[in-house]
Amino acid sequence: MARYRPPQPPSSCYITPEGRQRLEQELNHLWRVKRPQVTQAVSDAAALGDRSENAEYIYGKKQLREIDRRVRFLRKRLEVLQVVDRRPDDTSRIYFGAWVRLEDAHGAEHVYRIVGPDEFDPAKGWISMDSPMARALLRKALDDEVHVERPGGVDHYIVLDVSYQPIPR
Repeated sequence: MARYRPPQPPSSCYITPEGRQRLEQELNHLWRVKRPQVTQAVSDAAALGDRSENAEYIYGKKQLREIDRRVRFLRKRLEVLQVVDRRPDDTSRIYFGAWVRLEDAHGAEHVYRIVGPDEFDPAKGWISMDSPMARALLRKALDDEVHVERPGGVDHYIVLDVSYQPIPR
């Protein structure tokens, strides 16, 4: 018996121009390069004979299903995404696409960029606008104090810099 999980709230539909370009490149690579290669491999494996015990055939079909699922997702998602390609009128406040330098309670500095949920990357410091940190940062300005509620407690930060150009780490 499966456990009931309530549906996730819909994610935001904003994306940066670079993020949209990456998703389109992924879609093109999957559809024009990867899928034909896997299709050919499945065809070659099917030509070998018995498909019920043919690992290459079974694995290739599984790969095709995964590729097709991702292609369907990307096509649907790209239809609804709105590209945000201009700065806000008030660049002194934190909005979508902003680079933010923060100082935590221990004096350590952190640099984040607020991006759409389809392009977040913790290694680059890109956080989704739907994350608790980004929701706490939105509409804050220089020298504002930010309180972020996390499962382990509340973290406190001070906004040191707001920019719509990359901030060096």
